[in-house]
Amino acid sequence: MTNFIPAILFILLFFIGLILVLKWRKGQDDPDRFFFSMIWALTSLSVYLLILEIMHGSCFILIPLGYLTFVLWMYFRDKTRLVNGFLFNSFVVVFGTYLVYNVSVTSDPIAFGLLIGALALFLLFGFFGIFSLMIFLYWNAAVVLKKERRSLPNLLTLLLAIFLTVVLIYDLFIAQNLPTWVTSLFSGLPLIMLYFAVAFLNFLTVSVLYQFNHPRYRQDYIIALGAGLIDGERVTPLLARRIDTAISFYRRQLAKTKKEAKLLMSGGQGSDEKISEAQAMKNYALSQGVPEEDILLEDKSTNTLENMRFSKAIMEQRSPEGYQAIFTSNNYHIFRAGMYAREAGLKADGLGAKTAFYYLPNAFLREYIAILMLHKRRHLVVVTLIMAVSVLSSIIMFFN
Repeated sequence: MTNFIPAILFILLFFIGLILVLKWRKGQDDPDRFFFSMIWALTSLSVYLLILEIMHGSCFILIPLGYLTFVLWMYFRDKTRLVNGFLFNSFVVVFGTYLVYNVSVTSDPIAFGLLIGALALFLLFGFFGIFSLMIFLYWNAAVVLKKERRSLPNLLTLLLAIFLTVVLIYDLFIAQNLPTWVTSLFSGLPLIMLYFAVAFLNFLTVSVLYQFNHPRYRQDYIIALGAGLIDGERVTPLLARRIDTAISFYRRQLAKTKKEAKLLMSGGQGSDEKISEAQAMKNYALSQGVPEEDILLEDKSTNTLENMRFSKAIMEQRSPEGYQAIFTSNNYHIFRAGMYAREAGLKADGLGAKTAFYYLPNAFLREYIAILMLHKRRHLVVVTLIMAVSVLSSIIMFFN
């Protein structure tokens, strides 16, 4: 019972503090409320665990806290580095290891509950992950095929589900009936799959972290990134959401700080388009009540990197003394767009427009493949080394 008294007091103080934070931020933007709520949750939990340890004569929580400080420093130093996903995931491992130690020393119910919850998720994924993933991918593919046109980008979840099914059938029913040298030849496949799975996890983690961008209301320019048009002249629903996100920020900033920002519509004219994407985006923004004098056009770009480069040139020409800028795109795309902004030398964070849930798996897979192609040499070297070891092992077994 003694161990439960500090836990009960902590829970009471935690929820009292959380209510006060939410009341303090009442009427503020939702991202602000979420941000301060998370700060309170992490701070209060860290203090609680630190006090527990001090009572038992140790301070090992400083290890995960120190590592978290390093992770946050790396992230805010440059949010568009893929390594940030790896660092955050490794912090989760470090903190999980610390929880094991804390529970063994303090037998605290809150630390024990956190540890059990983490282990339950890990074991659930470990035992049922591939089957659950396959079921989800087939379901998602069916929904996408029903609601979207049949194109290769929209078939990615179906292709992945089929691939996983083939691998599972091979592993369960075929591998044991093959000669040892043949199975050795394919032994590198699980390692390759694991390598790309870890890379995807790191990419997904940093992409999710990037969603929490909340730029201050002091922007001079809001860049809306273009996309394809309907009938060559009208914005698609997907593109409209990007523009709506830009307009929403533009209006909130004007209401809160009275600072006017310029909406910079960025997108050139494709061979199958009657007007430039930028012009179609301007037409849409005008229909939403945005004054024409607050809209600028960048209508030469043909891809996201050019969006950033050409937009940067326009902003530097208009504001040679310096400026603050952000960009908007769909939530699955803003991390890669941020990478291109960094490559173009543009210091700007991204705001993500919401995307229908059923469309996200295909969209994130497409983004992942695009990022893999940006570093294809590195991945090719890893895959080649793994396959070389497998082939060498197979040859040795064949002659033995």
